[in-house]
Amino acid sequence: MPNRPRAVFDCVVFLQAAISGRGPAAAALAAVEAGGIELLVSDPILREIGEVLNRPNIQTRYPQLSAERISAFLGRISNLATSVTDVTSLFRYHRDPDDEPYLNLAIASKAQFLVTRDRDLLDLNKESDPDGQRLRAQAPGLRILDPAAFLEALAHETTS
Repeated sequence: MPNRPRAVFDCVVFLQAAISGRGPAAAALAAVEAGGIELLVSDPILREIGEVLNRPNIQTRYPQLSAERISAFLGRISNLATSVTDVTSLFRYHRDPDDEPYLNLAIASKAQFLVTRDRDLLDLNKESDPDGQRLRAQAPGLRILDPAAFLEALAHETTS
């Protein structure tokens, strides 16, 4: 599909989609499967998703995340997503350096959306946030939204 919106999902969105087939995170992933969105990933992001899904505390809290389910989920993401290999570290985020791979992927791929529940990332939307100002200068078309707001934006775009 030409001109599909491009999106980067953060690790928590993937985690929530893996845990449950219901809810906004799962619906966002379903939008990718339906072909309406181009999901972008990078090797560091795929590694983090696998590492988080396999953490003992996550396994204990969500026993439905069996090794087979995790493997199938990671395979699903790998098949659905476009892997971006040349991601330059253009944006440094001292407030939460662990968020840099997501921000840099969004910048490098010219994504329209970064979908997250991470407050550090969502705070970049504040006009007064200096890091947010720097990000908007580098990626003026990027919108950082939680999964529910992302679904609303998609619904609005398809009806416009």
